[in-house]
Amino acid sequence: MNGTPRLRSGAFPSTPQSTRRNNLTPQKLPDITQLRAAAPARQQPQDNDGPLIPVETLDAPTQRLYVVGFYLALVGWKMYDHFYLKEEETESLWLFMKWVAFDGIFLFGLPELRIPWLEWSSATMLLLFLAHAMLDAILMFRIQLPVGAGLAAIGKIFYDRELGVSGHHVKQSSILHNSSLILGKQIIHILPEGSAILNPAKTSFCLSSTNQQVYLPIQINQTTPVSIDLLRYEFDGATNETIHISGKEIKKMMKDAARSASHPPSNQPLLLQYPAKKTGRYLLAKVMDESKLEVQRKRIGDTIIVTCPQAVIKSTTPDACKGDLSSIDLEVTGTPPLRIKYRKITNQREQEAHFQSIQPDDFVSPLIQQSSDALAIRNNKDISWARAQTVTVPLREHMGESGKWVYSMDEVEDAFGNIVSYTERQHDDQEKPSAKAAHLHQVVTVHERPLVVMRGCDSQHPLKVAKGQPTALPVQYGSTATKGTGGFLNTPYNLEYIFTPEGQLRANGDHSDAAQTKSISIKNQAQRPTVQDAGLYTLHSVSTDICSGEVLEPASCLLQNPAEPSLRIDKEEIFDKCANKPIGLRVDFHLTGTPPFKIHYQITKKDSPHRVTHIEIVNGLRGQIELTPPTAGHYTYRFFEISDDVYKVYPLKGDDMVIEQDVKPSASANFMESTPSRKVCIDQPVSFEIALRGQGPFTVEYELVRGSNRKRHTRKDIDGEQFTISTDPLTKGGDYTLALASVTDIMGCKEFLKQEAKINVRHQRPKASFGQIEGTRAIKTLQGKTMRLPLKLTGEAPWSVVYRNLRDPERSLTARLDSPNSDFATAQEGTYELLQVHDAICPGAVDENAKKFSVDWIERPHLRIPEASFDRIEGGKYIKNDVCEGEEDLVNVHFSGAPPFQYKYDENIVSERGAKSKRSKAITAALGVSSINLDTSQAGVIDYVFTELADDNYDHSSKHFTPVTIQQRVNARPSAKFTNPGRTYSYCSVESAGEEVIPITLEGQPPFTIDVEIKHHGSARPELFYVKDIQKNTHDLRVPHQSLHLGNSAVSIRRVTDSRGCSRIVDATSPRVQISVHDAPTIRALENQEDFCVGDRISFALSGQAPFQVYYEFNGVARKASSGSTTFKRLAEKPGSFVITGVSDSGSSCRASTRIEKKIHGMPSVRVGKGVESQVDIHEGGEAEITFDFGGTPPFEFTWTRSTNARRGQRSEVLEMRSEMSHEHHMQIRASEEGTYEVVSIKDRYCAYAKEGIDLTKKKGKLLTY
Repeated sequence: MNGTPRLRSGAFPSTPQSTRRNNLTPQKLPDITQLRAAAPARQQPQDNDGPLIPVETLDAPTQRLYVVGFYLALVGWKMYDHFYLKEEETESLWLFMKWVAFDGIFLFGLPELRIPWLEWSSATMLLLFLAHAMLDAILMFRIQLPVGAGLAAIGKIFYDRELGVSGHHVKQSSILHNSSLILGKQIIHILPEGSAILNPAKTSFCLSSTNQQVYLPIQINQTTPVSIDLLRYEFDGATNETIHISGKEIKKMMKDAARSASHPPSNQPLLLQYPAKKTGRYLLAKVMDESKLEVQRKRIGDTIIVTCPQAVIKSTTPDACKGDLSSIDLEVTGTPPLRIKYRKITNQREQEAHFQSIQPDDFVSPLIQQSSDALAIRNNKDISWARAQTVTVPLREHMGESGKWVYSMDEVEDAFGNIVSYTERQHDDQEKPSAKAAHLHQVVTVHERPLVVMRGCDSQHPLKVAKGQPTALPVQYGSTATKGTGGFLNTPYNLEYIFTPEGQLRANGDHSDAAQTKSISIKNQAQRPTVQDAGLYTLHSVSTDICSGEVLEPASCLLQNPAEPSLRIDKEEIFDKCANKPIGLRVDFHLTGTPPFKIHYQITKKDSPHRVTHIEIVNGLRGQIELTPPTAGHYTYRFFEISDDVYKVYPLKGDDMVIEQDVKPSASANFMESTPSRKVCIDQPVSFEIALRGQGPFTVEYELVRGSNRKRHTRKDIDGEQFTISTDPLTKGGDYTLALASVTDIMGCKEFLKQEAKINVRHQRPKASFGQIEGTRAIKTLQGKTMRLPLKLTGEAPWSVVYRNLRDPERSLTARLDSPNSDFATAQEGTYELLQVHDAICPGAVDENAKKFSVDWIERPHLRIPEASFDRIEGGKYIKNDVCEGEEDLVNVHFSGAPPFQYKYDENIVSERGAKSKRSKAITAALGVSSINLDTSQAGVIDYVFTELADDNYDHSSKHFTPVTIQQRVNARPSAKFTNPGRTYSYCSVESAGEEVIPITLEGQPPFTIDVEIKHHGSARPELFYVKDIQKNTHDLRVPHQSLHLGNSAVSIRRVTDSRGCSRIVDATSPRVQISVHDAPTIRALENQEDFCVGDRISFALSGQAPFQVYYEFNGVARKASSGSTTFKRLAEKPGSFVITGVSDSGSSCRASTRIEKKIHGMPSVRVGKGVESQVDIHEGGEAEITFDFGGTPPFEFTWTRSTNARRGQRSEVLEMRSEMSHEHHMQIRASEEGTYEVVSIKDRYCAYAKEGIDLTKKKGKLLTY
């Protein structure tokens, strides 16, 4: 047992002993202790005969690994020499001898290492050496052996896969034997006689404009009907019709029913769907099956088709007012009783609502007495109650909130349970202007109502206003928003109020029959009705354009014009009781008006320049003040102004308003001027200052005398040292005399006076008007020249005339003139208008017919560029169309003014390289048009700037002339050259992908067009071709293949044109390139046929030098494959289009383009009964329909079998086998015999397939061939 290896935990099996080979005989095994004791004794001889390298140093598996690695390195070196020999074609003999020696040394030296498992006998080593020597000869001498074919044949035994057209390795057997091509079977069982039911589920039906037909379900069980009769009654019960459903229609319905049922169990009934397009009552009258027997009809009730319910929302107006009742009508049409569901959205708050049992008055229906789900009514011939009726449901609800109220219909349901739900799309269709959709929703805008009220005024608290003074009624505007406290609405208020004058009011203070009604439109909250007349004003109504409003209380205001304030003064001196001398005054005020009063009075002390003004406030109609001056003297108290609660700043007049106190010397009075005289205008008063002397107060009498008319005036109680005599307005012209008559002092002494003053009153006011220049009040002059406009004046010098220029109407000017025929200077054009005139004494009037004078300037010369001759205007520049370098171009300049014209312009040139230059030119034009020749001698951008312009009237003015710029781009002519001149390019004789291109460098604006010349070797006449639409400045030139000849040719560029229309003819001496044309490899199909089936092999023959690169497309996907031989083949593993597009070999860089197309057709397929195993139950004598769905290209020929239905424990037996043919993708056959029907073979126009293990020799008929 010493040769038996021992297993160690976690280690490989121990190396077997090769040096000791013992023939072991069966014997009793020693126990374990004996083995352990004998182990050391056996170990010593093993160590003496072990490997050359002890296993303690390097274990045996590692030694074997190193030997295998060394051997693989030798093989790799050998293969390197083999391929190097193939490329370099060096001598083969010494390589053969070298490797024979190396293999001999390795093989015969290996046993000396004594490595376990690598110790072979001498005969084995000799056979291995001879095999290696033979392999060395084959490799080094390049002996061609069918090694690849042999290896491929051996490999196919273990790896039966090959390359397909899609580039993947596929297995041919899995493609040819695809069980999924024939699927499904149908099992037919014979059943007893069946039945028919109309509408077994008692479904409700309705018709509408969008749903114009419904499908009545007819359930058939265990039968195949060939005719069905339905009976239809109209709603009046008298009219009826019989509907006959033919066998063709029944077949279609059964086919649709089978398709809808997907995989119905064979024992389940079939539900046919009959399309009905009329309303009425339907009954199942007769059903006949295939045996011409009437099928039993089960009647569970009548089926009624009604008109689908519908509902619309109607509104009389889209606007409403807060507090109104909604004017919405819900119009519902259908079979009563009806139910509707709608939504009410108030300011985005949604609320659902329902109405049920909607029906006309006195409506009777059997559905009301029955349950709600009774959809089929039996034994009732009168079905007039089922007719659609229209019921209007008024919706009146209080709209107590402003905003958007939306009523939206959601659904409507009739008595039969037909529900019509309205979608968002149907609601959206209502918003389209051209749509005629039903009104499914209504939007009502609820507006706030306006409110008005009088604030601060009513009949008990009248509004007091001064006479003739307009005032605004204290009306406050509001609205019902925010619980009646809202502000002014964003819409005009139409306010109506009633006015009765104060004198026409009734005794009780109400309006009389003479009341006036007035209206006003209020635009904003600040606007108030303006009133002036005293009386009663009452707000009558308020409204907006949409809503009427409410007038709140107080609504009336009594406007009164109180009496003007007046003052009567009683005075009483205050005496010192001891000395009995006056020390002041006690003044009593007797007032009329509206308290409180403010009395303004002035205290003046003689010999004092100061005058002190005081205000006394009196809250009643009587008042009293005491005037007790602190110092002695003569005082004058003048009450000059009074104000009450209504009238403000009301002057006090009369002598009784002045009080004086103290005693003065004898009185005197005289004019303060030495020679008093006045010149005044008519209707103006005259004033004179009078100086007084004595002890006031004084009384002065004076007379105003005109001709024989004399009028005496008295001024009493004059206090102070002077006072003013003012006359009334003098309404008549002429001379007046003002004579002082007498003066009386405080003691009553009266002195007579003789001094007089002369007054001269003008008979008329002064006038002003413009004079004429050359018979007209209009003139034209040069711009900036000063003109003097003539004036005619009446009155007394000097005059002050105010005028303005209507071009600046807000600014007025004043001229001081001393002559009645004067003028004033102006240098501005415009229409001058006289506004006012004033002479030395009086303001005057302006003559309306001669108050305007027009001053216009003669037009300055103007330069105009016709826009039609330019491309565009950009940045103030006229951009002229681009021209090419060297082409002639000009521009016309138009002038307006007085010829001849002198103008200057600058030419600012910016070349394409950035260099700048400038030239100036001066030209005189005799007419209004001048032509300028544009400079196109060099490429760049040229600006022609017109800097100066003058004509016969005006010199050039930089202030009034704006330079005009014309810009034109002169485009450089394009150029083209070869990027690599002198180079030779290689081409193929046939067009192929990846050909060399000739790079060209172009200068200019793309796209370019170039003319290319090809001169072939040995041909004197060159060939031209054109390349257009070059979009870049570099282009890869592709020479057309029709222009290529075998051999060498010279290519040169003749002309180049860019997108700007500029072209250049290239010099014939310019550098050129050479092209060399070679032959290309070819490929051809080995089979003449173009149609293949999946699983076939497609083969092609290649010509050229191997290896080849074959380019092809499969189903539009480009692919590339290599072929080391002259044959290229692929397995067709899937259907599609296989197109060879090109081939290239290793002999040249040419890729030959071709197009060899092969059509790969899929294997035909058939699905029996939708591809599943189905079971159909039929009556005895009936038929079942077997459907076949084909895949492939018609016509189809298939073989089917009928076998016994499988039973447990028994095998199915084939009863018959038949062949059928179909020109369509779908076929139906009818079978009446029981059995299992399935397809065993299928063939289409191109391909055929049969199940494995099927014997078709007993089949009737023959397969078609195409």
